[in-house]
Amino acid sequence: MRLSNFVSFAGFVMLLVATYCPILRPFHLINWNVYDANKPYGILVLLVAVVGVIGTVFNQVKIIRFAAWLSLALVMLLYLLALLKIHTSFSFIPFHSVENFVARQIKFKWGWYLLLAGPVLALLGVLSSGKTAGK
Repeated sequence: MRLSNFVSFAGFVMLLVATYCPILRPFHLINWNVYDANKPYGILVLLVAVVGVIGTVFNQVKIIRFAAWLSLALVMLLYLLALLKIHTSFSFIPFHSVENFVARQIKFKWGWYLLLAGPVLALLGVLSSGKTAGK
């Protein structure tokens, strides 16, 4: 296995692990992972990571590249959707100060770093393999 494939493999495995790490902590009570926040979307991210792992095992550069870009887009979209959900979930409260206070009680956790680092690492592996393949 080339170094670039190993870097991509590590990125996809990191993405697999990151789906189980805490990403949100509502009201300081419990930690939510991707599956607690949105189960079908979490399964889609997991499926893309598994396809990326299989692509690296079988050395299929086009599949690895597609899975890396798709996983990065899915993680960025998940972050955007989490932000929108936090800021619009309590819009039924008539007092804006109370609405803002309740929205601030939902905290982002360290799992977001892993969710972003996994696809970025996989993409770095893909981009580095493209440079060495042309030489």
